[in-house]
Amino acid sequence: MPDISLTTLVLLCVAALVAGWIDAVVGGGGLVMLPALLLGLPHLHHTYALGTNKALAIVGTSGAAVTFVRKAPVKVGTAVKVGLAALAGSTAGAFFAAGINEAVLRPLIMVVLVGVAAFVMFKPSFGTDTEKRGEVNRARVVTAILLVGGGVGFYDGMFGPGTGTFLVLGLTAVLHLDLVTASATAKIVNVCTNGGALAMFAYQGTVLWQLAAILAAFNLAGGMIGARMALSKGAEFVRGVLLCVVFSLVAKLAFDQWG
Repeated sequence: MPDISLTTLVLLCVAALVAGWIDAVVGGGGLVMLPALLLGLPHLHHTYALGTNKALAIVGTSGAAVTFVRKAPVKVGTAVKVGLAALAGSTAGAFFAAGINEAVLRPLIMVVLVGVAAFVMFKPSFGTDTEKRGEVNRARVVTAILLVGGGVGFYDGMFGPGTGTFLVLGLTAVLHLDLVTASATAKIVNVCTNGGALAMFAYQGTVLWQLAAILAAFNLAGGMIGARMALSKGAEFVRGVLLCVVFSLVAKLAFDQWG
């Protein structure tokens, strides 16, 4: 583990707790954890922050997934299929990442996110009205595998920010899930994608395992607390957190672009 002060370690633990909570409710914990790791480990290459983040995030998302599966109506088989497609998509996205101009891509993503926020704000029933959703048929599942799994996975490997949030939105729209069930399903998908990414970072030797083990405990606690809150407070609560995360992501991308 790198030589870091006790104050820095405590702040990283708090960041891991908060990131786990956000990830469990609606995705987007990386908005908190990655900047914290980059600031806390300024003398190391950024790939160590990315690798260490994946090592602790997979623990938090796994804990949240288990909590959700026990109490939410999640179809694990469908979630795993979407997760495997996302894993393949992220691998393909990573292959093309070197040729992508992020300065061009960020404004496009910001426009999409602002549109998403406007849609969620002006359509209050999105992800909350479950009475007329019906059964999840095969066509919807195939669409979710190709578009949500493959598409969002490709975006994750190519660029990345907000992947968890896009998964929740995509699963809600395509499978007609309520936001709580979509968030639960997204956790299982995230376990698949985080596992693939972690394997690559571990192979490259860019995971700080001792630090990750400490932070993972706090991320796990945050994830389980967030999952329980989402289950108890329902879709309206998840919707509010979703809007906060979307606007935070737009602000971060704007800062990266013009700050």
